[in-house]
Amino acid sequence: MYGAPVDLSFKYINSLADAHLEEPSCGLRPLKRNSQKKYLSRSLRLSNNNITDLHDLQRTISHFLAEPLQLAWLDLSFNNITNIEQVLCELHELRVLYLHGNSIFILSEVDKLGVLPHLHTITLHGNVIETNKAYR
Repeated sequence: MYGAPVDLSFKYINSLADAHLEEPSCGLRPLKRNSQKKYLSRSLRLSNNNITDLHDLQRTISHFLAEPLQLAWLDLSFNNITNIEQVLCELHELRVLYLHGNSIFILSEVDKLGVLPHLHTITLHGNVIETNKAYR
């Protein structure tokens, strides 16, 4: 059984290496942990930070989640991400990806996510690509 999202939003995280030092925020639903103290969740919130690259994303996911390969929902909104890195394309169970409010400016970057078989929701509003005439 999976629990509430692991919420690392509004933590002033500048790089994902810093995320390991943070404790997730408590929401309305309590976070559940396994015997190794990893969270029983398929959702990770990293919104409203200052993240610029996703270099340590896999390590961050593995640090917090009991089943990192089962990540289904990832919120990276309101950061300073400029491109869609390969690491996102390795999240094969991902269904929902929030990237709104970042600095993504190359529309073709979004095509990389086509390899994700279960991805059905992606948010991109508030990125520079909105000004591209081919957007939407």
